[in-house]
Amino acid sequence: MRSDTPTLLGHFERMLLIRGVEDEIARLRTAGDMVGSIHLCSGQEAVYVGAVAALDLSRDAVFPTYRGHGWALACGVPPEALFAEILGRVTGINGGRGGSAYFTAPRYGMYGENSIVGAGAPIAAGAALAAAFDGSGRVAVAAFGDGALNQGAVHEAMNFAAVRGLPVVFVVENNAYSELTPIADMTRNPELFRRASAYGMPGGRVDGNDPDAVARAMETCVRRARGGGGPALLECVTQRIVGHYIGDAQRYRPAGDLDRAVAAEPIGRLAERLTAEGVAAGELDAIRSRVADRVRAASRLALDSPPADPATALEHLYA
Repeated sequence: MRSDTPTLLGHFERMLLIRGVEDEIARLRTAGDMVGSIHLCSGQEAVYVGAVAALDLSRDAVFPTYRGHGWALACGVPPEALFAEILGRVTGINGGRGGSAYFTAPRYGMYGENSIVGAGAPIAAGAALAAAFDGSGRVAVAAFGDGALNQGAVHEAMNFAAVRGLPVVFVVENNAYSELTPIADMTRNPELFRRASAYGMPGGRVDGNDPDAVARAMETCVRRARGGGGPALLECVTQRIVGHYIGDAQRYRPAGDLDRAVAAEPIGRLAERLTAEGVAAGELDAIRSRVADRVRAASRLALDSPPADPATALEHLYA
């Protein structure tokens, strides 16, 4: 067994937790226990687990996109609180007010999803700007999809961060589709990381289905940012194995595309790697069973929690 096997086993368990929670959310939404539009991240788990492994969440700040359940769980948000939030329960991470698209968990270094495409990038740049004055050594992470890279606010955030040398890492979750449109139809150059050079900052591309590779790439970016080297753009190439939203028929995907995505998804790949490195099948099965039990228990606990009081809907709002 290699020296890094315990770390990889940790990645495996965290990715299984994210996948299990997303599967359960899909079940609850289909059953009618949850309402509203919900975007799942199944297939992209390695991006979140790998990226967060490179952070110090006692001071660093993550600003995910609206597909943020995976980021939250990777940051340590308990699945019980996540389920309860999406179910509109008082025990949710924000008392049931935020739902799937607007919850935030600053206690865990996760500073909120945002349903405006790309809007987290300027907010992350602001957190990085504050770090330049408060002496915290904070690194901010702005995460968004490939389509968001075409938003003006993202351009402005990256330009501002580069000019000011801010400690922020821009993470692009390139899952090949900008909602329902292939990335090839959105831009002439599909190698999105190459845009970094236009802003005068480093850019890189990594296999987003390999949590170890993502962690190593992020460590380089975070170390540079924390040391005063400024921002970076990291493109994580991945695939989602579910629709853009629950109920998406995915008719825009060509024949065989989803099968290829499933064959390359990160959990199965890591299981094969761990097996090749000498981890017993029984150990992997035990982790799968432990995670499945935790997800079921968390879901039941959330369902049994009291609904949030609608009379409190306007609390904690500022204009």
